[in-house]
Amino acid sequence: MILIYTHKITPRVRYIFKHIFTRTLLIPVDFTSKIQEFVAHNGPKITYTKTPLGNEFFVKSNNLLFEQGVNDMEIVIQKWEKIPCFFKTGPKSSIPYDIFAASFYLISRYEEYLPHVKDTHGRYTAAQSLAFKYQFLEKPVVDIWAYKLLAVLKEKFPDYEFQQRKYTFISTVDIDNAYAYKYKSLVRGVGGFFNDLLQIRLLRVWSRFAAIFNIKKDPFDTFDTILKVKKEQDVNTIFFFLIGDYTTFDTNVSASKNKFRLLIKAMVDYASVGLHPSYFTMNNASLLKKEKERLEGIIKMPIQRSRQHYLRFSLPETYQNLIDLEVAEDYSMGYASNVGFRASTCTPFYFYDIDFEMQTPLKIFPFALMDTTLNDYMKLTPRQSLGRIRDLKNEVKAVNGTFITLFHNESLSDYLRWKGWKRLYDSMVKIAIS
Repeated sequence: MILIYTHKITPRVRYIFKHIFTRTLLIPVDFTSKIQEFVAHNGPKITYTKTPLGNEFFVKSNNLLFEQGVNDMEIVIQKWEKIPCFFKTGPKSSIPYDIFAASFYLISRYEEYLPHVKDTHGRYTAAQSLAFKYQFLEKPVVDIWAYKLLAVLKEKFPDYEFQQRKYTFISTVDIDNAYAYKYKSLVRGVGGFFNDLLQIRLLRVWSRFAAIFNIKKDPFDTFDTILKVKKEQDVNTIFFFLIGDYTTFDTNVSASKNKFRLLIKAMVDYASVGLHPSYFTMNNASLLKKEKERLEGIIKMPIQRSRQHYLRFSLPETYQNLIDLEVAEDYSMGYASNVGFRASTCTPFYFYDIDFEMQTPLKIFPFALMDTTLNDYMKLTPRQSLGRIRDLKNEVKAVNGTFITLFHNESLSDYLRWKGWKRLYDSMVKIAIS
């Protein structure tokens, strides 16, 4: 155990020190604001304040962890041995940057509480983030800083036995459209058929006809393939099902359709299942509750996991609503437009609510990449995508973090815009577990 002395033990101090030491470096910590207690402690100890007490391990503190609410602050990005960092400390500090305050700024998504311009879907954009502007979005810098701290701690406390965490991989699959053509309503089916005819999209006309009349498998019915990969490679896989009512942005099969309900029940037997709250649930607590209860009614068990459709969430409202509904885990932390680490970490962390200045029970699982980001936004080929996936996986592996990917069942279809992408999923899983 490492004892931390600080002049004031705030919720922010407890939160970020426990994230870096306990969850990232697997080192238990305790806190004191009493100098006598700190001096009497015989084991490893650190002071986190403005001036050192003696020649102990000292980190000069920034004011951020002792403030409340949000303030617009000037952040100067510098390099710590080639790695971007900020909140410089000074010559007496054992490390050159206050990584605790810097980590809190990034993990709490402090910048998303500040005034910003939203995109057409009401989302905070990657381009406004510190990580994007200073080109460290594709590096889990919080974890990298933690490991740099660990190296210095090992020098200072050579007799202390440090543990090392293990790299893990989680494959997540969003089910926005379980089927391209099957089990859709008559109005949608007929409308889609004539729309394809008018635009002379003959491949779609044939695929629609073949799927509806069971001549061929529906293009988006790729669940057997995903489960086969899961079984062969022993992959932790989570399916997120969209079961909201039909809107312009929510076009899945109706949750009242028996075949769709049977599919969801079948997936529960083989993998974890979570909720994919519909487009308009971002700030609508009653709609979110309705959809959660609907999915729980289908699978006959409480819903623990969630990921927002279109990655639409606003802080802290969306997360507060999930907490009120006793959802334990959220997987929305990432950008649609860019791959990388939105919270600058590849370690699952608890959401810190700056409005209430408290750590919440909601655990955030940040993902590193999404198939539609690679294909639609970045316009990469499957081969190019594989290179980016390998780079991101290597970044996570270097810090023994959790590598989380987001694919859709339709991207394994080899159909229309996903031509050539079926093999990518299998290759990605092999890279992720190698």
